[in-house]
Amino acid sequence: MKAAIYPGSFDPVTYGHLDIIRRASEIFDELTVSVLNNKTKTPLFSVEERVKMLKEATRDLPNVTIDSFSGLLIDYAARKDIHVAIRGLRAITDFEYELQIAQTNRKFSDGKLDTVFLTTSLEYAYLSSSTVKEIASFNGDISECVPDFVGRLLYEKYRDRIGAGNEQ
Repeated sequence: MKAAIYPGSFDPVTYGHLDIIRRASEIFDELTVSVLNNKTKTPLFSVEERVKMLKEATRDLPNVTIDSFSGLLIDYAARKDIHVAIRGLRAITDFEYELQIAQTNRKFSDGKLDTVFLTTSLEYAYLSSSTVKEIASFNGDISECVPDFVGRLLYEKYRDRIGAGNEQ
């Protein structure tokens, strides 16, 4: 059985992420989508919230499991006994960055972790979680970027932040 991991921040999950997840789930028998708990970043959503969003967004994909991890991907993959990482590419700039990470992971895993790159479908090539968050923070229309339930959560998060800022 062929298994793969699709790691990422998913803060929040976008249609671009879901495009990669659906396509990877058709290629691999088992796909683990894993939220990275990156201690150096301050995400908008907690790891638990991002896991919950991904579970909801992928509930129709029986071979997709949602998880989270901290630390190095190579260590996480070794614990899971998975030897393939999935990464999505939107542009050449993504490739340069992702290639370096893929080569590092392969080197430091003693050749046990390979990376498969999937190019994002053209309709989602412009999408990034950062852009979606910026648009949502100004109450812009993100309906073409994220599932409705994710959009509602984003708007709520920014309403709560604005409300908290007005109380001080």
